Amino acid sequence: MRDKIRSSLNEALKAQDKLRSSTLRLMSAALKDRDIEARGQGKDQISDDEILALLQKMVKQREESARIYSDNDREELAERERAEIAIIEEFLPRELSAMELDKAIDGAILETGADGMKDMGRVIAALKTKFPGQIDFGKASGLVKTKLAG
Repeated sequence: MRDKIRSSLNEALKAQDKLRSSTLRLMSAALKDRDIEARGQGKDQISDDEILALLQKMVKQREESARIYSDNDREELAERERAEIAIIEEFLPRELSAMELDKAIDGAILETGADGMKDMGRVIAALKTKFPGQIDFGKASGLVKTKLAG
């Protein structure tokens, strides 16, 4: 994952693509910050799963910014945020469709033997292990809750 970001940055620099270069630099800087934080905790560097979580967080931040910009009639800034989202999403795995998510939740419930709300954490943990970066856990937790409740 790191190598892919690094090589994409080099390609963008050679192509003189300013937006792509700046977005990839932001991604690299965020990775370095997290690696430094990890070293402070005695780890070497963050894992690919943690990189995926970081990139997903960056996408959510930009979605929120784009929404705020749009609400305040600053469409040029909102478009820039959306363009950055598209670049970041190139490095994320494809998100599961609603039907695939439903099947994944059913499978995790069966796998963990969950039979009530007290098992929600185990189901979410199983989903995070099997589908890193492919599920919006904000949506998934609501679906899991509904399935476990009744």
